[in-house]
This record gives sequence, structure tokens and C-alpha cells, in this order.
Amino acid sequence: MMKIKLLLFITIIYKAHGENKCAAREIPNESVVCVCNSTYCDDFVREPPKRNAYVAYTSSKSGLRFVKTEGHWGKQGKEKCSTSLTLDPTIKYQRVEGFGGAVTDAASINWKSMPEELQKHLIRSYFSKYGLEYNMMRVPIGGTDFSTHPYAYNELPENDTLLTNYTLTIEDRKYKIPMIKAAMQEATSPIHLVATTWSPPLWMKTVDTYGGYSQLKKKYYQTYADYHLKFLQHYNKYGIPIWGMTTTNEPINGMFSFAKFNSMGWTVKNMGHWIVDNLGPTIRNSTFKDLKIITGDDQRITVPYWFNIMLRETPNALDYIDGIGVHYYTDQFVPAVIFETVTKTYPNKFIIGTEACEGSFPWQKEKVILGSWKRAQRYIDDIIQDLSYNLIGWIDWNLCLDMRGGPNWANNFVDSPIIVNAKSQEFYKQPMFYAMGHFSKFIPRGSVRIEVEKSFTIFSHLNYVAFLTPRDTIVVVVHNKGKKQTISVKCGSMEARVDLEEEAVTTLELPYENNEFDFGK
Repeated sequence: MMKIKLLLFITIIYKAHGENKCAAREIPNESVVCVCNSTYCDDFVREPPKRNAYVAYTSSKSGLRFVKTEGHWGKQGKEKCSTSLTLDPTIKYQRVEGFGGAVTDAASINWKSMPEELQKHLIRSYFSKYGLEYNMMRVPIGGTDFSTHPYAYNELPENDTLLTNYTLTIEDRKYKIPMIKAAMQEATSPIHLVATTWSPPLWMKTVDTYGGYSQLKKKYYQTYADYHLKFLQHYNKYGIPIWGMTTTNEPINGMFSFAKFNSMGWTVKNMGHWIVDNLGPTIRNSTFKDLKIITGDDQRITVPYWFNIMLRETPNALDYIDGIGVHYYTDQFVPAVIFETVTKTYPNKFIIGTEACEGSFPWQKEKVILGSWKRAQRYIDDIIQDLSYNLIGWIDWNLCLDMRGGPNWANNFVDSPIIVNAKSQEFYKQPMFYAMGHFSKFIPRGSVRIEVEKSFTIFSHLNYVAFLTPRDTIVVVVHNKGKKQTISVKCGSMEARVDLEEEAVTTLELPYENNEFDFGK
């Protein structure tokens, strides 16, 4: 755990335009965190752009957090910028499903450890119109490493193929379900939940251990499908519908003993047969027939294995699979080689990011780094890259963790966009929190990615992506990893000049009406 003395350098809190500004706390050699306690928490409201103006929101390494600026949006002038982005809304790509984070045992335990008013601040910060407006969540089916102990449902009696003792645990009833329902009440659009099993009860597995190498005993293939169906039924009784379900978290872990924590391995042939013979029919013949079945749920590099090779082995699995889930931890691999194996061959199947966090590798000794702008930058670049290769959404890992990066029974601590300090009764919004918001707040469900043509020097240090939204606006997210600069953003005959701060992310929102633009066609 990072041992660092926090220096409070901004203590003046004020309201402007009905918004609470960041109560910034500087972290030496890093950026800032925004501090929330029972009496105060920062918030912000999206301001729709006027007809001839744009609204820009900027967060930076220097400490800016969603700072709003406005500028002119009008006919192109004669003066040229060395850097320009040209938007073409007539060329469209994927439709966005959403953005969000995971309600693990650890996240919900940390949430419940705080006073009630602080719990409300955290939920509002993520889900309300004054926060990031998350509209997706991921929830484990049973335990994960981010639990206080390893467990699954129906652990006893053993060999119980009818799952007669399948009941939710205290982790569900006291922690996860209350947190999910609180989020549902605050959210500005329906929350679509993705559910995932890390490990079934040990009696279903070939090896009597939660972590390490193991597979599912073939005699329990139908039981494991029923195990998932029962979860849907139990959560539905609590008024919590599940939008999607993955076919086991990171199945590669259970084949090569990559992880000591909860896991179960699959071969592509066995998984394909399980989907075709068991999971697919079980779900499609139930009241949850519209559930999205998501395969993979593993690292980017494994996409061709869990999708293309599996479909070669069991092509009928395509009748049940709606999409594929990808994780963040090997994203240095070239995305075109990986993602296009799906998008070009099966364009009607979606790809969605289902897990991401920083601090997960063994060589990262500091699991939680308060104020890390580098970690925020990695989130920003990864989201832009994923969206640019047709991913429909991006779900972060734990919504909040403690100062150590847990609890985690396997000591597999990591970082989170919100860190809870229960002892001081406050929580800290990391730069990663604001990185997520530059997408989730402004790219609502139903937005469609559009073409962007670039014209700039190799020294401009920009990453970017653009969307046409259901709000009749165009949203452009630009990550400037270099010095302060001014760029031109064009669409047809219209242009905006936008100042980009040094080492900053800026979300630009422009008004859009089809008849307003002259594309010279």
C-alpha cells in the first residue's frame, strides 16, 4: 500500500451554476484526488450546447476536473490550424450500449462501511444526472477474489444436480443487492447488468479447489446451466433484471493455473458444446430468453480462440451467442488483428469490454496510487482504442475499494476510480473516475460512432473518437498527451476552434442538425 502524506492544497469550496466543485487534495508527484465526505461532494451537470456554440469539458494532470468552456461553432474561417479533425456523420459504425463498473462483494462492503449520506454521495457520483451517468454494471454470480472468502452457491449438499439448496448469500442480500438497487433509483437510464460466474461449487469441478487448474465435470454440464438460470430467477425476485451473462470469467486462468483465486477452465470445444447443448437451450427456453449470452470474457489476445476457433469446432453455438466480452490486461496487442477477426466475419455479433483495472500486475508494488494521472491516461487511451474498433461499451472493475485496494481474500489488490477511507469517513475520486466520465456522461446509450479524418503533425500527441448522440449532438473526446495546443474541429462547412490543455482529456459537444451542414455532395 502506498504510504504517502496527503497535502491539502485547495480548501475553498464554492458553488457555481448550481454545481459543487472538486474539493481537491494534491498528492505529491501525482495529480489530485477530489475528496467527498458526509457534508460535501463534487458534482457537475451537462449543459446542452446552444445552436451556434459548443461546450467543452476538460480534466487534466494539473488538476482540472470537468471544467466547462464555451466557444463559437459556425462557418469555417480562412485561418488554418496546424491540427484539425474533420467529422463525417454520414459514415456510421457501432451503436453504443453503455459504460459502467462492477458491484463486487468488495465494492459493496466498502460502500456499506460509510455513513448513509456518504453512501448516497457515491451512488450519485456514478449514476445520477449530477455524476457520470453510468448505465451498465457487472455483478458476480457468487464469490470472486474480491470477496472476504472463496464461496459459491449450493456448496452443500454435494452432487446436488437439482440444486435444491441454491440460495443467495449475505453478500448478495446485505451488500450487492442494496447497492444495485440504490444505483437503479439514481440512474438516468435503465441499468443493464452483466452477470458472471468465477467458479461453481467445488463438487462440480475436476479439481477440489477454487483457484488454479480445474474444469467442469461433464456430468454437471446441465447443472451448471441451471446454476446460471437460478441466479437470474433469484435476482429477478428482488426486482433486478439481468441484461447479459458471460460464459465464465477468464476461462484461460483455469487451464494454465494463471490465478490462485476463483476460476474454472474450459477448452473451446467443451465450451462450445456446453453452450449448444446446455446453456443456450436453457436460457432461450426460459422467461429470460432475451438475455444476451456473451462468450470469452477474457483477455483481448484470446478473442480468436474463444470465438472464431470455438465456432469452427461447434458452429451451432452461433445460434445462441450474442457477443464476446474482453478484458483490459493484455491490451498492448494490436487491436486490428484481434477485433477484426470478429467484426469482419460476424458483423452482427457485438464486442464489449467487461473488466478493467490498474495495479493488477505482480511488479506493480503500489496497488493503489492516489492521484495517478498515468493510470487515467491508460484508461482514456484504451477506451478510445476499443471504441474505435467497434466495441459497444466498456465496464470498469470494482466501483470502489479500500485504501489497500481490497478487501480481497487472495491478496490480489488493485486500484479503483473511487477509494474509500472508512477510518476518515471520506472517499477519494481518482483521476480514473473523471477519465470514465468523459465518455459515460456524454455518450449515452444509442449513440453511434462516426468517421473522423485527421490532419495534423506527428507531434500533436492526440487520440480521439466521435459519436452522433440521440440528443441531436456530436460528441468528440480528445486526449492530448502533449503541450497545450489549439485544434480545429470541422463538420461540413462548420468549424470550432478548441483550446486543449496540456496533458488533458477534453470532451467537446456540438449541436447537430442534418440540414445545417453542407458537405459539398
